[in-house]
Amino acid sequence: MRHLMDVGELARYLKLKKQTIYNWLSDNKITGMKIGGVWRFDKKEIDRWLRSQTRTSSQNHD
Repeated sequence: MRHLMDVGELARYLKLKKQTIYNWLSDNKITGMKIGGVWRFDKKEIDRWLRSQTRTSSQNHD
């Protein structure tokens, strides 16, 4: 079963402000679905996205 989070839950999960989540949606950095006019995010998709954003220390050095 999917664990869907709203903007507030996602912001707390990522320790960000809600406005950052809205900005990322606007910039297509993250995806979500609108259900009844409320944005919802699948936790598994967010976790997968987070892993794709992770860089190793060797990638951070030129």
